[in-house]
Amino acid sequence: MENTIHTVSLPVEGMTCASCVARVEKALSKVEGVSKASVNLASEKATVQFTGSDDTMQKLIAAVDESGYKLIVPHTEKNIKNETEREDHREREFRSLKRDFIIALSFGLPVMVLSMVSMTAWWHSIEPVPGRSLNMILFLLTSVVMFIPGKRFFRIAFKIAKHFQADMNTLVATGTGVAYVFSALVTLFPDLLPIQSHEVYFDTASTIIALILLGKMLEARAKLRTADAMKSLLHLQPKTAVINVEGFEKEVPVDRLQLNDVVIVRPGERIPVDGIISSGSSSIDESMITGESIPAEKHAGDKVIGGTINRNGSIEFTATAVGSETVLSQIIKLVEDAQGSKAPIQALADKISSIFVPAVIIIALMTFILSIVVWNLEFTHAMIHAIAVLIIACPCALGLATPTAIIVGTGKGASNGILFRNVESLEHAAKIRTIAFDKTGTLTKGTPSVTDIIPLNGSDERELLSVTASIEKKSEHPLARAIVEHAKEQSIHLEDVTSFLASAGSGVTGKINGTNYVVGNKSFMAENLIPTDSAATIVQKLSQEGKSIMYIGKSRGLVGIVAVADTILETSLDAVRSLKKSGVNVVMVSGDNTITATAIASRAGITEIIAGVLPQQKAEHIKILQSKGEKVAMVGDGINDAPALAVADVSIAMGTGTDVAMETADITLMRHDLRAVVTALKLSKATVRTIHQNLFWAFIYNVIGIPLAAFGILSPAIAAAAMAMSSVSVVSNSLRLKSVKI
Repeated sequence: MENTIHTVSLPVEGMTCASCVARVEKALSKVEGVSKASVNLASEKATVQFTGSDDTMQKLIAAVDESGYKLIVPHTEKNIKNETEREDHREREFRSLKRDFIIALSFGLPVMVLSMVSMTAWWHSIEPVPGRSLNMILFLLTSVVMFIPGKRFFRIAFKIAKHFQADMNTLVATGTGVAYVFSALVTLFPDLLPIQSHEVYFDTASTIIALILLGKMLEARAKLRTADAMKSLLHLQPKTAVINVEGFEKEVPVDRLQLNDVVIVRPGERIPVDGIISSGSSSIDESMITGESIPAEKHAGDKVIGGTINRNGSIEFTATAVGSETVLSQIIKLVEDAQGSKAPIQALADKISSIFVPAVIIIALMTFILSIVVWNLEFTHAMIHAIAVLIIACPCALGLATPTAIIVGTGKGASNGILFRNVESLEHAAKIRTIAFDKTGTLTKGTPSVTDIIPLNGSDERELLSVTASIEKKSEHPLARAIVEHAKEQSIHLEDVTSFLASAGSGVTGKINGTNYVVGNKSFMAENLIPTDSAATIVQKLSQEGKSIMYIGKSRGLVGIVAVADTILETSLDAVRSLKKSGVNVVMVSGDNTITATAIASRAGITEIIAGVLPQQKAEHIKILQSKGEKVAMVGDGINDAPALAVADVSIAMGTGTDVAMETADITLMRHDLRAVVTALKLSKATVRTIHQNLFWAFIYNVIGIPLAAFGILSPAIAAAAMAMSSVSVVSNSLRLKSVKI
């Protein structure tokens, strides 16, 4: 039990900047048994991997609390409820910031107005309020701002100062605190300071608090929007389900559903969990899971996914996955893990943020000293310059630059049926220059279907299909099933068959209405004395196209040919064209024979083909492509392509999001549509581009702002407004990803 590895993802309260993230990560990493700790500022959560006893969680809570923040442990471990509680926390934080901003504005605005008006000639000419009385009014109003809405900054700053640490709260608390304390001394004890230093800066302190709270409130509201896709996923699962218990309907909470329960879903209702339809048929809207807008037709024996919508028919299904095992729960976990992980690109920002705040405090002190010693400024002016440096340098934007873009990017991907396993996958996908596609089940549908029906010697096409399907319906061979399915689609009547006999791997015989028929390969025809030479030219052409040939004969004469093949997906050609247009090299790697592989590749527009290779050899060919210095992605079904997927820089699994695919692939595509590969690459590039933009503006903002503040060009109030808006601009830029056309 001691060695069991646990992974938890929990909200953290009180974080405001990149330095906060670094501090919480450091505190968690020091707890005994913790192997990995990652903290995300945008989602305000910590993801911790640890081994340990039952009291480890309490140690984690204590470590975060000691570092000046609060780790929130929900009362339940269920994904849906956890995220709901986290969302409630975000809403509460937004409401708290809004309340504090209103208070700060209500008391700070009069301070600002009175301070500005008191400097006018009109005020000095009539002096409606004596100078000391005015200062006392400003002191009382500012005290409300400092000790009610502003206490959040001082509380955290004081807590972390006990550990000789500093963060954004330290900068705000120091800047506003110095201005407030100095002004309070001038107001309450004027005789302690020389007459030339009797200026007060209550407007500076109150305005800074109000503006920073405005920025944090707008930032919190924008951060709520970054999680829209996740909220949509969370709200997919209904709270209750109707089950069939010995012929009676019973409504139960979804979290009480068990495996093999028979669930009843009526038209318009959401399917609560995964299962297999046992009776009924319907059109199922799977758009929020797969991104496919066209409803899927479902019948008995077909799989249904929890969270999808039953459109027009009543169905009953047997539950095959409940709780955390459903596809929806796994998608939510995958998206959460991706949003909670860190991109390699963030390493530089993390390194800078760890030394940023102490460096800023030193710069502020040097600004203060140089202003007095070198530039001969008065004490009060030097103090204001130092305060401006402290305020302008708050590293909020730096901490939000990467995670906000990641949350929006991965959320948009999830809404389009594209799941990134982690941020590394997203970042690496943006650099892909070569994509290798498996053939079967990737470029093709993965199941054989009838492509050609060629009647010979005066036979009729529908009659030929009827005879062939009637005999083959008793066979278990995949090609036989393809013919029977095709006959059903064409509404072909099937005849009764007698004297049925199957020859393994060769063909079948049977009697219909007294006539003997033979269906099979060329050798089987020869065994039954049916000549096939008359169809040699046709067969050669079909074989070159990679199709499997089935001959149909009767009374020792050939009456027709049916060709069956694994057909190419309708979207494959469009996808390959789009990839090539964007400069990506496309390769097909297949274990099938060269003739079949070449036929499929030509239809898909692929000219570089690697055929007839075993799974291990596929991996070797991926390595050869990588040896040319290119980043290579492998697209396969996630099972028999495992070796190649493992060595590729980015592995992409096609299909319906099975457990194996989601556990092994860097990117899982929830619908079998190669255009989703194009979308995944476009989205990854757009997200990484947004991260670069965010980091650039976050860095350039501080590089330009700090010198301007040090030389007195920026006042503390303007610095506060600029600092607040820098964070909002970073989050807003990330939100632009929602409108990116992919």
